[in-house]
Amino acid sequence: MTQQTSGKATHSSAKIAIVTGGSRGLGRSTVLSLAKCGVDSIFTYHSNQAEAGKVVGLVRETGQKAIALQLDTGNVSSFDPFAESVREALTELGAERFDYLVNNAGTSHHNTFDQTTEEELDSLYDIHFKGVFFLTQKLLPLINDGGRIVNISTGLTRIVTPGSGAYASMKGAIEILTKYQAKELGARGIAVNTVAPGAIATDFSGGMVRDNPDLNKRVAEMTALGRVGQPDDIGPMIASLLSDENSWINAQRIEVSGGMSI
Repeated sequence: MTQQTSGKATHSSAKIAIVTGGSRGLGRSTVLSLAKCGVDSIFTYHSNQAEAGKVVGLVRETGQKAIALQLDTGNVSSFDPFAESVREALTELGAERFDYLVNNAGTSHHNTFDQTTEEELDSLYDIHFKGVFFLTQKLLPLINDGGRIVNISTGLTRIVTPGSGAYASMKGAIEILTKYQAKELGARGIAVNTVAPGAIATDFSGGMVRDNPDLNKRVAEMTALGRVGQPDDIGPMIASLLSDENSWINAQRIEVSGGMSI
């Protein structure tokens, strides 16, 4: 398991988060926002080790620590060795358990219902539902009682956009799973919520919201606050949701979209 770290092990009372897909976009913003709140992170990246290294460096500049681990969140067979890598990373951070889990990693998909293939649907299922389900299950022994879990969904579970049905359906399943996790993990004091971003200007979906002026304009016009979302509209919100001040929020779907399609 490939790893990048921001420094040697030191015993610290800092909270620790695990963020999947933390090398770019919303995950990157989340890791950096948590660092500004005094939270160390173990975050995953799929293939871009160089970008992961940059995030580790930026976290170091805040005075916090980060460790980057390579993971394909759609490959359940890799979760056992990943959990062992997490144990090693926690030791490096001077801890035995972590406090927060943000299931963020994902891929986009745009195809109409009648044209979506079995292979496309299987891939979406593996990454967006099965992977989240079993990775969370695998990491449960390592999360502290009283910890918090955030599952990332999408505004597309509410705002119906043709061509997004398969992707949104998997996220809809995550929203239901979140409620069941909140109920079943409540005995351990673990709160579980869904954050559903609206259209965000990242490299997601090939950067189409960020780089397509016409689409950018259309999204801005359908948003009450008059612009598309930015990654830093989401990361700080997730960091806030994970804070002690919001510990009573549980089993909720929180849309962060600037008021799209209201």
